[in-house]
Amino acid sequence: MRVLIAEDAAVSRRVLEATLRKSDYEVLTTCDGTEAWEALEKPDAPRLLILDWMMPGMAGPEICAALRKREDGDSFYIILLTAKTQKQDIVEGLKAGADDYLTKPFHRDELLARLSAGRRIIELQQRLAVRIGELEQALAEVKQLSGLLPICAYCKRIRGGEDYWQAVEEYITSHSHAQFSHGVCPECYEKHVRPELDQLQ
Repeated sequence: MRVLIAEDAAVSRRVLEATLRKSDYEVLTTCDGTEAWEALEKPDAPRLLILDWMMPGMAGPEICAALRKREDGDSFYIILLTAKTQKQDIVEGLKAGADDYLTKPFHRDELLARLSAGRRIIELQQRLAVRIGELEQALAEVKQLSGLLPICAYCKRIRGGEDYWQAVEEYITSHSHAQFSHGVCPECYEKHVRPELDQLQ
């Protein structure tokens, strides 16, 4: 999974990048808040973010707040990296839209554990988005079978277009996932099948 790092301190940025690459993350590094925001405006922006609190351009909490206002804002998982340790500071960061935070200097295993949690949440969101898309498609197909259907009073075919008529089973099959298994009802058996059997005897 791709991770965006926004950290203006060169040493901290290199340590973060090396730690993540060693754990098989694909890393996009940015040097300040403005560069980070420009990267986040691209369609293929990483969804897992590590943002330094204090940066030139835009601070970490500012980026959090701006992201959450976007239509796709909930699809990002944001970890704030900060030297601030006061409870009020942490509350401020979470209120701005961060999902988690780490204090500097960070512990490698704790960082990877928190990233792993964020990764699980993002992957769950992505699976849910796919499932919702499938359900919406299924609903659209069901809606195609609702309402009035023009059907011939004699042959029982359904009008699929202006001058195009289909058998009922053909129409339903083309507009849904239904499949037909043909049989004979008791009335038709007596009316059609039995006379044919009697003739064969």
